[in-house]
Amino acid sequence: MNSIDPPQGTDNATSNLADAHLDLRGTPCPINFVRTKLRLEQMSPGSLLEVWLDEGEPIEQVPDSLKMEGYELEALNEQDGFFSLLVRRPTKKS
Repeated sequence: MNSIDPPQGTDNATSNLADAHLDLRGTPCPINFVRTKLRLEQMSPGSLLEVWLDEGEPIEQVPDSLKMEGYELEALNEQDGFFSLLVRRPTKKS
């Protein structure tokens, strides 16, 4: 994975519902949260982002941080060695 330009497409996504995919496996906290939030801000309101996160601190911290920022978590699925998080950008700011 190129640390400057993380994947933006859904080519290797585990969900065909997502509008975009972000592979953050191997990315430490809080950088993985910052990259997730930046990607969501680039997306259209109502869009769905699939984020791949490592177990441990990333999966413990990122979902809670996103909820505190007002993002809607749609699903969290354990895959083979990582977690797939589906998060939706709200249609309007609260």
